[in-house]
Amino acid sequence: MDTNIAAQGASTQLAGSKRRLPPEFNIFLVLIGIALVYEILGWIFVGQSFLMNPQRLTIMILQVSVIGIIAVGVTQVIITGGIDLSSGSVVGMTAMISASVAQASTWPRALYPSLTDMPAIVPIGLGVGIGLLAGFINGQLIARTKIPPFIATLGMMVSARGISKWYTKGQPVSGLTEQFNFIGTGIWPVIVFLVVAIIFHIALRYTRYGKFTYAIGANVQAARVSGINVEAHLIKVYAIAGMLAGLAGVVTAARAQTAQAGMGVMYELDAIAATVIGGTSLTGGVGRVTGTVIGTIILGVMTSGFTFLRVDAYYQEIVKGLIIVAAVVIDVYRQKNRKKA
Repeated sequence: MDTNIAAQGASTQLAGSKRRLPPEFNIFLVLIGIALVYEILGWIFVGQSFLMNPQRLTIMILQVSVIGIIAVGVTQVIITGGIDLSSGSVVGMTAMISASVAQASTWPRALYPSLTDMPAIVPIGLGVGIGLLAGFINGQLIARTKIPPFIATLGMMVSARGISKWYTKGQPVSGLTEQFNFIGTGIWPVIVFLVVAIIFHIALRYTRYGKFTYAIGANVQAARVSGINVEAHLIKVYAIAGMLAGLAGVVTAARAQTAQAGMGVMYELDAIAATVIGGTSLTGGVGRVTGTVIGTIILGVMTSGFTFLRVDAYYQEIVKGLIIVAAVVIDVYRQKNRKKA
């Protein structure tokens, strides 16, 4: 009798410990597994270590930091059951516009000669503000006119890319001030990414904003009946996603120390991939910023690993597409099992 009670207690404790494991634990194990595979393949085919190269790891983290900033905003959009296809184009648009007021007076071909040598806060604020406006327009179209998010953000994607090309007639913007470029130097892009991730991790987990976001994604009708202003909240979510895309555009221009209309191409798909790999469900209501951070790092490890193994870029895109499809398939089965449970 005592033995049975003890066994039941032990099994209950074990089950409780399993339940306490964070949902990102399995994703983290996948990250470790992928890194170890590249480490083994590196010694076999290249004769070098993949993980024991600090410079390679630093470059990898810097490369995915911009995608990570976008992905934090995309995560919130997908949690509501929506999608944002415009973030990459918003990056290009905000990079061009913010850089145009960040040029130094010593640059002979300044776009606005009377607005040179501006304090860095001006172009940074302008880029973030324009991204916020683009997201606000997305939210308005989706919430007020009931246009599907796919169509609304697709329209913004095309329009924003067109604006970035029209703004300087396709010419790059160079000669940026050192003060503006500072945000893109060294480890600063990673710091910006981590600060953004921490802020919105807290917002989603511990604030009313997060509760409303999850409620809308889980069941929009139930959220509306419970008193949530669904339309106003969706506008807020899309505006935040646009704002973060604008911030990513500023960081991108500062990193490159120039701005071009083609910046940010396909960034929206990388951000969606990082979000889905990180465990956010495309059906809405499920997802965490911590998972998105790990998913972003997984993308970075994969890209860096392919380059390390000298795999052709075309194959990299093919594999990335297969991984996105696999992540969605896993999510579908996960949702079915959750409903059964």
